[in-house]
Amino acid sequence: MKNSMTRLGRFIIILLLIIIPKGSYLQASERDKVHLSALIVTGQEMSHYWKNSTPIFKQILEDAAIFKVDIAQSPGEGGDMSTFNPAFSNYDVVVLNYNGDCWNDATKQNFVEYVKKGGGVVVIHGASNSFPEWKAYNEITGLGGWGGRDENSGPYVYWKDNRAYRDYSPGPGGSHGVQWEFVVNTRAPKHPIMKGMPPSWKHAQDELYDRLRGPGENIEILATAFSDEGTGGSGREEPVLFTVKYYKGRVFHTTMGHVSKDQTTAIQCAGFVYTLQRGTEWAATGKVKQKLPKDMPDANTVILLPQYNSINP
Repeated sequence: MKNSMTRLGRFIIILLLIIIPKGSYLQASERDKVHLSALIVTGQEMSHYWKNSTPIFKQILEDAAIFKVDIAQSPGEGGDMSTFNPAFSNYDVVVLNYNGDCWNDATKQNFVEYVKKGGGVVVIHGASNSFPEWKAYNEITGLGGWGGRDENSGPYVYWKDNRAYRDYSPGPGGSHGVQWEFVVNTRAPKHPIMKGMPPSWKHAQDELYDRLRGPGENIEILATAFSDEGTGGSGREEPVLFTVKYYKGRVFHTTMGHVSKDQTTAIQCAGFVYTLQRGTEWAATGKVKQKLPKDMPDANTVILLPQYNSINP
């Protein structure tokens, strides 16, 4: 009787394998995970033309085929910010492409609570400079510049002696030289965001932020670039990609991504695109399942992805 039941069980398993298409369970599971919900917060950006960059950031994320992307657009500069109340808690990750008027107190509190409870955050370029007086925002983003930041904002943080170095000397926070093509150096090759990225790769013409300072707590530098004094830079190896842990929240911060009125070269860069896609997934889930393409930039060659060359008039 026992042998008969065993044979019957094996027959049922074989029958199921024949009837059910191969990979159906995996495909169903993957379908459940295809859409991570992302919210791009934008609407003001003092010098980086958010109307140009926001639709491209949306396209970059959607092209990863794992994100469903919404946009929360604030009132314009000087507008009634009391009406700006994004539902952060409805999303797996919030992407900040904003540098402008301060949010209302309720929105600020909702954002901090969202991150504390495990919400993901991505900070892109100009958003590094937002809200210099908002303590929690600076703790979440780790480092920033301009807006009156100085030694009271926290130390300079840069790469020295093969580690993140905290420099408490006085001075203003935030500067950059002329825009140029610079080499990005991977510093955390085993991190999920950087795994598989080249040891060094050339980034398209961009502003290389330097002399950033802030709380810099629970920060892990993923990649740096040398800010050449010949271009007006600091002469230091500056962080360009890093993560911050804030309570249960995960933050991915890229200082790259300058967009002007008529140019999107920096965000066409393959290295920028791939790290933004991967960093956003990591901020949302703590893992990266995206596969990198075989055609990757190296230390001598910039690879531009022309599909991200659109300009919104």
